[in-house]
Amino acid sequence: MINKKSIWEWFPVTCMVAFFCCVLWGSASPAIKIAYDIFSIGADDTASRLMLAGARFFLAGIMTIAFGSFIGKGLLIPGKEAFKYIVILSMFQTVGQYFFFFMALAHITGVRGSIINASGNFFAILFAAYLFHFEKFTLNKLMGCVVGFLGIILIFGGSDVFENSGGISLYGEGAMLLAAVFYALSSCCIKIYARNENPVTLSGYQFMFGGAVLFLVGFLGGGHLIFSNVSCVLNLFYMGFISAGAYTLWGILLKHNPVSRVSILGFMNPVMGVILSALFLGENKEAFSATGLAALIMVVIGIIIVNNDKQYGITRKKINHSEN
Repeated sequence: MINKKSIWEWFPVTCMVAFFCCVLWGSASPAIKIAYDIFSIGADDTASRLMLAGARFFLAGIMTIAFGSFIGKGLLIPGKEAFKYIVILSMFQTVGQYFFFFMALAHITGVRGSIINASGNFFAILFAAYLFHFEKFTLNKLMGCVVGFLGIILIFGGSDVFENSGGISLYGEGAMLLAAVFYALSSCCIKIYARNENPVTLSGYQFMFGGAVLFLVGFLGGGHLIFSNVSCVLNLFYMGFISAGAYTLWGILLKHNPVSRVSILGFMNPVMGVILSALFLGENKEAFSATGLAALIMVVIGIIIVNNDKQYGITRKKINHSEN
């Protein structure tokens, strides 16, 4: 009996869906910076930023659960053991990561943020090998991490970063680097937790829980969200869809394809972030400068190298890779 090949396994479909996901993720930085403008949130208004982030991810959680339930033809409900996973994961993936991500974008450009945030791919490799011990750190991964981090150093200011900090700030570049660290930690956690729970279920409910925490902290801190026109509503719904749509579709691709085939296509993520920031935020000068292009190319090459490693290790094979 011959098993019929799923449409999600067709390489052209895999590429197109992965590209769409990367366009969504790449549009996050422009969408957030535009949101700061239309919601009139200043760079020093931390409480309102937290409320905005919380509203976005609570909405994203509802959308993710709805999409996952529709695709799975049944309401996604976490098991009793899953609640502790959801709480822990939300602290890394939503609360920790996006506290710093939203902070950073109030102080740096979308282009700079998109390139620095890609460092999460390399932190994830290091954490998986040396902190969680479910991957081997091979020569390919070493080369990829070195090239990728050199690209990050370049966008930080090259050799100046070691002499006078290259003009970088803790609230800007530093915060984005911390966001990447939290992303890497959450990626490792979801690989482990997905052995016992549907990763779409985990993502949906952790988005909701983390979003509620961020919104409540922002509200208690005196934040506010003023919906002055319909563009505020549309922007918020779009930001929610970025996470819900991209994570759900990426999870489907990982379910039906080898992880290496899907993960290597993630190189398009920072590329889309830079292009869309240039297009919607007018950051053409930085996006297409010699430094900007060189940093982006090095990061992209680094992502491709680390995801082209065939030596996965015994423990990694036991991990359920249906992450989102």
